[in-house]
Amino acid sequence: MSTVVRINSELRAWIDHNLNRGCMPQQLIEGMIVERFEPAIARGLVEAFVQARAAGTPLTGDTLTLNLATPAYGGDLPRLAPGNSIRAADRIITVLLRVARPTLAVLSGVLSAPECDQLIALARPRLQPSTVVDPETGADEVAAHRNSEGMFFGLRETPFIACLDERLSQIMSCPIEHGEGLQVLRYGPGDQSAPHFDFLIPSNAANRQSLARSGQRISSLVVYLNDVESGGETVFPEVGVSVCPQRGNGVYFEYCDSQNQVDPRSLHAGAPVIAGEKWAVTKWMRQRRFVSGTAIRHQAAGS
Repeated sequence: MSTVVRINSELRAWIDHNLNRGCMPQQLIEGMIVERFEPAIARGLVEAFVQARAAGTPLTGDTLTLNLATPAYGGDLPRLAPGNSIRAADRIITVLLRVARPTLAVLSGVLSAPECDQLIALARPRLQPSTVVDPETGADEVAAHRNSEGMFFGLRETPFIACLDERLSQIMSCPIEHGEGLQVLRYGPGDQSAPHFDFLIPSNAANRQSLARSGQRISSLVVYLNDVESGGETVFPEVGVSVCPQRGNGVYFEYCDSQNQVDPRSLHAGAPVIAGEKWAVTKWMRQRRFVSGTAIRHQAAGS
């Protein structure tokens, strides 16, 4: 499959600058993926620059034709149980919508209204400006493209949180120990999150260490904690799906298979909140038992 890609002056200068200063091509590819380039296009562009340099014929045009192989992803059966409903220990979850690629489902009744209110009340006093991981340094930074507030609960932090951890792990068909702690986010009017992936890209030491400890993230479940007056949809631009936030409902999606391949079609974003506010809680699952960097640091300090 051939694809024509436009190369603007900023992209050309960025690739040339980083190759000149000795960056490995894989580092550039991973950095471009973080900036929401299709993985195959990122690889094709960087490889074309590298090959042109080796041949002594630098690329000068403003377009480049890439021959892209079809991504080899999707051979696994979905982890999410089949059918029109999913049985958890304490309730039955109704499936409102399924998408085959990426594996995606909209679920009804994941949390009750009182549970949503309780989670908001517990999270509100602990909210901090949301951060993202810098792809080069691995440091947490406040980013303009994610202007929300958030906080994390520890796994099984309280009996109530433990109940939610158990239910979500059953829905996601993963051991509870593979789950990261629940993250609660609040978005006010105008707040949004730019298109991004939930899987980790090993472009910095922090991500590489996390992947070594716990494996890749394999699936996400986002549950809405309130009805949003207007806006705030979870948008999957690669498949044209937009999920409207409704209290207690959730959207589940998978993006890493048994061959450790990640699915670029899982790209998603939070649309701007137009009116009111949006509260949501996210559960991420890993390939292995989740061990946080904080836990490792505390263990080292106590030894």
